[in-house]
Amino acid sequence: MSDPNQRIVITGIGLTAPNGNSLAEYRANLLAGKSGVSKYEIRYIGETLAGVCNFDPLKYQKRKDVRRGTRAGSIAIYCANEAVQHSGLNWAEVRKDRAGVFIGITEHGNVETENEIFEISKFNYDTSVWTHHHNPRTVANSPAGEVTLSLGITGPHLCIGAACAAGNAGFIQGLQMLRLGEVDLAIAGGVSESIHTFGIFAGFKSQGALATNSEPTRASRPFDLDRNGIVVAEGGGLVTLERLPDALKRGAKIYGEIVGHAMNSDATDFVLPDPTRQAECMSLALSRAGIGPEAIDILSSHATATEQGDIEESLAIHKVFGDRASLAINNTKSFIGHAMGAAGALELLGNLPAFDDLMAHATINLDRPDPRCALPQIVANTPRKMDRVEYILNNSFGMLGINSATIVKRYSGE
Repeated sequence: MSDPNQRIVITGIGLTAPNGNSLAEYRANLLAGKSGVSKYEIRYIGETLAGVCNFDPLKYQKRKDVRRGTRAGSIAIYCANEAVQHSGLNWAEVRKDRAGVFIGITEHGNVETENEIFEISKFNYDTSVWTHHHNPRTVANSPAGEVTLSLGITGPHLCIGAACAAGNAGFIQGLQMLRLGEVDLAIAGGVSESIHTFGIFAGFKSQGALATNSEPTRASRPFDLDRNGIVVAEGGGLVTLERLPDALKRGAKIYGEIVGHAMNSDATDFVLPDPTRQAECMSLALSRAGIGPEAIDILSSHATATEQGDIEESLAIHKVFGDRASLAINNTKSFIGHAMGAAGALELLGNLPAFDDLMAHATINLDRPDPRCALPQIVANTPRKMDRVEYILNNSFGMLGINSATIVKRYSGE
């Protein structure tokens, strides 16, 4: 890209995942094969399995703020503050009116409404006991808005509803706002509080798509013949995005440059994916990056451990990349479950350190590969040492046929 101000780089990373609360911890556990899935109990469902985060919300919030806000807000505040700290920005000198917050979400408000209905059921459904905090908690912009309150940001904030493609959508929105000149700093990515709403568990259970396993850490098994559904997870992954000249001017460490992105729609079904459209999404991202499929070194797959979803994505990947042996395909949901709006963000961020350590983390629990998901490049159970890692492609797809892909390049100083 000829205009350096159109080049957008990642300069800070904040995250919380079921198996780590910092990039270093998260990456170490991915390479060590450590799962974050555990037993979990939720109203009306009883005991199930979930990916539960264990970050400290009081690190950046007061107790009254936690009580007043939302779980998604606490996750977003934690991740945003961690990203700012990680970036090395002198926050006191940052123009808050030139900063923006762009957070992808799958859904928002379910948790608060379910909780309030449960509470008033104890009082014969007397709405006079309904909390006056309900409305600000449930508006769709709540997690991003809570970040602006925490960090004093007066620029724009948005939550992007994009089902399970939302993490990538947050990155893309931040990139576009920087390229348009609307902001000089974007805090972008995705968050999810999904494990706190029984409706999501009930919905997947009624579809026969909720994972079960006597060993929680072995429950999430994308591409495996014995997979039996989704492990619901919470989490968040946010980054600081800057224009390349701004990052270089302040001597920032650059974790990667977003060079390609795409979003499209299947327009075929509420739930079942379309591999043709998924393949077109990946191809469009490659075209915008100005590279061919042979340039991608690591492909972070979306696969959720649902039978048909894994098969369709495998068909799409094979259509674009064929059987090229040097490509490493991995899956992060096997470690943490499906973090919904945060999934794409966490999956990309967990792979970024590969630019430095040249390791493709594995897909764990892949003991009996499903022959219908015939991808010989899948990294199974043990990390793979790579000869090079120059480009990483991150897939995230969602219900109602929304597809997204981002491509990040190792920054080499050019």
